[in-house]
Order: sequence, then structure tokens, then C-alpha cells
Amino acid sequence: MFKMSDKKFYITTPIYYPSGNLHIGHSYTTVAADAMARYKRLTGHDVMFLTGTDEHGQKIEDKAKEASLSPKAYVDKIVAGIHDLWALMNISHDKFIRTTDDYHVKAVQKIFETLYENGEIYMSKYEGLYCKPCEAFWTQTQAVDNKCPDCDGQVSFASEEAYFFRLSAYGDKLLKHYEDNPGFIEPQSRLNEMVNNFIKPGLEDLCVSRTSFKWGVPVTFNEGHVVYVWVDALSNYITALGYASDDDSLYKKFWPADVHLVGKEIVRFHTIIWPAMLMALGLELPKKIYGHGWLLLEGGKMSKSKGNVIDPVVLCERYGVDAIRYFLLREIPFGSDGVFNNEALINRINSDLANDLGNLISRTVAMALKYFPDGIPSQRQAGEFDQSLSELAMQSKGQVEAFLENLQFSNALAALWKLVSRTNKYIDETSPWILAKNEEDKPRLAAVIYNLCESIRVISILLEPFMPATSPKIRQQIGFDSSVAGWADAERWGLLPDGFKPVKGEIIFPRIDLEKELETLDKENKTTQEKEEVEDKKAGLALIGIEDFAKVELVAAKIIACEKVEKSRNLLKLKLDDGKVSDRTVASGIAKWYEPEDLVGRTVVLVANLKPAKLMGIESRGMILAADCSKDEVRVVFVDDIPVGSKIR
Repeated sequence: MFKMSDKKFYITTPIYYPSGNLHIGHSYTTVAADAMARYKRLTGHDVMFLTGTDEHGQKIEDKAKEASLSPKAYVDKIVAGIHDLWALMNISHDKFIRTTDDYHVKAVQKIFETLYENGEIYMSKYEGLYCKPCEAFWTQTQAVDNKCPDCDGQVSFASEEAYFFRLSAYGDKLLKHYEDNPGFIEPQSRLNEMVNNFIKPGLEDLCVSRTSFKWGVPVTFNEGHVVYVWVDALSNYITALGYASDDDSLYKKFWPADVHLVGKEIVRFHTIIWPAMLMALGLELPKKIYGHGWLLLEGGKMSKSKGNVIDPVVLCERYGVDAIRYFLLREIPFGSDGVFNNEALINRINSDLANDLGNLISRTVAMALKYFPDGIPSQRQAGEFDQSLSELAMQSKGQVEAFLENLQFSNALAALWKLVSRTNKYIDETSPWILAKNEEDKPRLAAVIYNLCESIRVISILLEPFMPATSPKIRQQIGFDSSVAGWADAERWGLLPDGFKPVKGEIIFPRIDLEKELETLDKENKTTQEKEEVEDKKAGLALIGIEDFAKVELVAAKIIACEKVEKSRNLLKLKLDDGKVSDRTVASGIAKWYEPEDLVGRTVVLVANLKPAKLMGIESRGMILAADCSKDEVRVVFVDDIPVGSKIR
């Protein structure tokens, strides 16, 4: 359990690999970390919440080459999308690190040098099994049937000169640290897995440099080597704080981390490799590594026939950001695997948010405005059921805190929803509509409405770490100034002033018609499929004869200059050398996918005898060939190994 007396709190998520295919599972860890960071801020802690992107490696280099982009240009576009997603999800991170940031690169080089100078890294040759998608090395024992234990993909034999980290020397030290620091790895099942599956069978030294690709942090003392992911990516947790820089004040303030939140697939890297590296550097270890489970789709993959929508942007636009945050944190006990499907999401929204919370707020506000349009009077009469409601409200803060301190988000929300349910029950117990019939019961009615609003006020405060946009809306509707709501106020009863007046607002969580919504999703998926089929049919053009094809003059042409076209988002203006004409101008609608500097010097396929056309005032004399790889990706056909002017047939 984290010490409440410690007023500094450092929480991290993994730095995400910029694959370009973000789904709702990527939001899971970050939303959980955000809820924890918000809670700690509310309790008076000075918080550092770190997330970011891991941008080096062979996969990125290969994908950038396929897209005819530099690796940096390739990742820049994807990282921009990650920033947009975190803004949409209302993620309150304090720092976003990229492993391409200059300060990180310099710090990693110093770390690598220190490990080498201390004898923790040595030169050898790697020969063994390697999983390219996971960028992980495996022994023959671990890679059963030549398949990666993490992704189940095929591994291949690799051989290259490399530096190795003496990981084998840290098995006993790690075991002792685990023993001396209960809770260092959670949940317990992750600890058992690390000890029994990796440490006890014997750790092997770890390859920490590569020569087969260039996209990485260069090793300063051996040209041709780049620092491999273990030293590069894992070091972000300290380099982001200024470790090994001229200003390490944040490192001195926040390290060691209170908790690294990671998915279970990378627990091994964070609980074995990362602590061993820190030991080798003589640095403190993080206090806790928590390996949560996976958010899976039914059947383990996306199913259009079931109407599963996994794009977090689509989900947020359709159901609201806070509804998605609530589902992620409430539906699945943190640490366990959970299944995502639209039906479960809609049922949770309807049951908890629309029926329980939303209905409670709308009923209370409506009754307050109907019975006391000028504000809730100060003359209030206590009665039966009041004390049990206020007592539960005052206990709820401690219950929510106890669960949050142990990263039990689902249990924390379940405890809060007991108060939501109890408050709804209080309406039935006191029957305000009956009290409203008699003038002599008005003081009692005023007390009932007051107590309902007070309970809702407490609920709104305790809900804030999980649903930060919803909490102020709730307080606004009950007529309470959000600016004066503090976390400590959740265990104080009677803070609503005399004469306060609720305000009618929009329904915070409208109920969703489950059958209609699933039917709509199914139709949308079918429409998408039909559109794709139509596009496929369009692509199937009529057959032509060889004489028709012979009319098209295709030649290899080199791009000698390229620039963006003013007032156009799509066009690039290219100057081409086709072997005959050295300054042929072509306008091409590829600006969305390529920067001018990525194209200069490349050889492309030119349709040389296309009739000239004017585009944005530019006379375009020809067309360069490109492929529609998907709805959102276009790739130019490059032929850099073909001499300029060569006819293509």
C-alpha cells in the first residue's frame, strides 16, 4: 500500500510502440494510470504521470522503408495521433516522452557507456532465435515449436555481433529483492510466473545492441552498433526525469517510481531486466510493478458480424468519453483478463450510468425544482433513514481510498455504487411525492431533498478520478459550486448552503436502446463491407488488349525537386528527370503521405504520355504511379534500382 504521508507520487504507463493501429486496449492502462494520478492529486500529492512512445527498432525501420519515408517522419505522424487520442480520453499526463527526444538519446548513451565501463556489458556474438514483431530473443526451450511465447508468431534464427548485459549474474539478487519487498510484483500470479518460468531455470545474458539495422540510439564507442530496446526503452522512466542530464532535479524528486503499470505481456522486461539494469547502475528500484490483464475481444479478435467496435475514437464519439472510462475501470477487475463487446458496454452504460446514477440525479433535481422552486429552505426536519444514508456516505470515501491504494479500480467503483444504490433506495423509503401533498410535511420534504443532494455531492467528488468531466456537471445540476469541492469534503456532511437551488440540465447519461443500437452497429458494419465490395468491383476494370496497354508510356524518372503546393492539402509539385526531359513538372496528390524531403532523389514510375492537365494553376505533364494499400494509406511505386529513362513494360 502506498503511504499517504508520502506527498510525492510517480506513476508510469509503458511507452507505446507506434504501430498506427490503436484500439481500445491501448487506452486501458492509460485510463487506469490517469484515474490513479487524479486521485493522488486530489489527496494532495505532487504527481508525476508519465507516458510516451518507444520509437526505435527494426520494425519501424522496415515499415518506414515500405512507406518510402524516413523512420522519424513515419513515427511523427503516428505519434501525433496518440497525442490526439490521449487528449480525447482526457488523460492528464504530466510528461510525454519519445525515445527519439534528444535528451533521452544522450542519456541512454551515457547509461550504456556506464554499464560498459563497469563491466556489466561485454562484446560477443548473438546466435539464436529472434521474434521480429516482439523484438525479443528466445532460447530453444522457451520458443516451443519455433514460436514466440508472447505473440505465438514464428521466430527465426539470427546471428550478429552484439554487446551483452550480464543478466545471468542477477538471478539471486532479484529473488532476494522480491523476498525483501513483498508487493514489488503484483498480482501474485505474475510474481510466481517470473520466479518459476524465468529466474529459477536460469537467466541468460541479454543482447543489448544490434548491427542489423540503423534506426536506434548509436553506441558512442563502436560505430555500427545501436542500443537495443531493453536499455533504450526501459530507461525512459528515469531519463524523462532528467537522469544523466544537466538538470536531474525531477529525478531526485520523484525517483523511485511508486508504480509502473504494465500489461502482463511485458512484465518480464519490467520485473527482471529493468531491475537488474538499475542494480548494475547502483540506482534504486521502483516500488511496484503491476501487471494487469488483457482487454480481449470475443473470440480473441474483432468480429464484424457481432458488431464489435474497437476504435476508441469511435467509441468515445458514440457513447461519451466518461462512459468509456467507466466501463474500462468498472467491468474488469484490474489484474485479470476481460472481454470487450458492445453489448456488455451498452448494458453497463444503461444499468449503472443511465438507470442508477443518471436517474438519481434527474429525479432529485426535478423534485427539488418542483417542490422548492425558490431554493431548498433552511427549515428541515430530520427523520427515519437519514442517518443510515449519511453514515454510508461518510464511510464511502475511506472504502474507495482503500481500494484505490491497491489499484482495485473495479472494487472502488463498486463501493461507490453502493452509495448510489442506497441513495436511490432513500427516495423510495421517504416517498417525497407523498410528503409534498401536505403543507405540514414541507420541513421533512426539505430535509429529504437536501439529503439527496448532499449524497449526490459526495458521489460526484468520489467519482472524479474515474469520470473527471462528469463530476462537475453533477455538482452544477445540484447547485453546488465545483470550485469549492475538495476530496476531503467527501467525508463531511451538510456542506450545501441554505437556500441552494439545483439547476435543470441535460440528461447526463441517456438510456440506449440495446436492440436498436446493436442493429445499427450491424447495419453500419454491413454498409462498410458493401462499400468495400463496391470498391473492389470498381477496381476490376474491363479487360484490355496488348495494343491498348502499348499506348501507355511508362518510364523510370528521378525526382530532382519537390515542394508543397500553396493552398492545397493534397498536392505536391515535383520536378522529374525522365532521361529525355530533365525538368518535367508533375502535380501529385500524395502530400498526405509524403514530405517533399522524403521524395527528392527517389526514382519513380512515370506515365510520360498522359495528356497535360492544370491542377491548382500547375500544368502537370504526366502522372507518377502509386498504390492504394488501404483506405488511409497510399504508397508511391519506387524503382530506385532502375536507370533513369528506362522504359517499363
